[in-house]
Amino acid sequence: MDEHKDNPGKKMRALLGQESPSALDRLPKKENTGTINEKILPELKKSEAQSPMPKPASHPKGKNLQFAPAFWTIASALSLTINIIFTIILLALFLNIKNLNPEVALNPGNFLLGGLHNNFEKMDSAHITTTIPIETNIPVKFDLQLNQQTQVILSEDVTITNALVTVKTGGMNIANALTTIVLPQGTTLPIMLNLTVPVDQMVPVELNVNVDIPLAQTELHKPFKGLQDVVKPFYCMVNANALNLEDQPICK
Repeated sequence: MDEHKDNPGKKMRALLGQESPSALDRLPKKENTGTINEKILPELKKSEAQSPMPKPASHPKGKNLQFAPAFWTIASALSLTINIIFTIILLALFLNIKNLNPEVALNPGNFLLGGLHNNFEKMDSAHITTTIPIETNIPVKFDLQLNQQTQVILSEDVTITNALVTVKTGGMNIANALTTIVLPQGTTLPIMLNLTVPVDQMVPVELNVNVDIPLAQTELHKPFKGLQDVVKPFYCMVNANALNLEDQPICK
């Protein structure tokens, strides 16, 4: 009791658990800053390496982003195809420039459209002419009615018995006497035919048939006329004084 009374501060520190060095004594001193940093920095780097990196926010792909590459791919392919076609045309013109008509070279649209219109007009006014050989057998079956007077020639001697004969001579006259007459071969006799003859047989036919078909009178007239009407407005744009095959103005 005496000891505790003599040392009240010691007693208080014992009650508060402050017998050990104070918190202030535990704080690092100024001269030890480098040592603390050496310990803290590796731990911070280790924690950063272990922690996963945040993923960048993904933006949703819109329809425009999906459509744009396909559109530019198709446009590039079409452009390349058109350029190749024009290159081939220019190359062909360059190789055949000596054979070109000056009028055609100066006005190719008029030559091309005029040629199309005139050829469609010629096709509409054309004729199909040809000769068709026919070789066939035609069945013939009918009844032939005969009712006419004709002459026949005897192919052999014909004997007629009990024929009434009238004979007039210079010394004797016989009227309506029964007798037998022999008509010699080759005798011509006038007769009257009145009978029906049935006909039933195959008749061979061989002939050439000439055919001339105007296309303007067939079903091809309408499409030929339609082709002329399609070319006409463009032809009139390049040549307002265009004429048809009959020298009549086309553009009215």
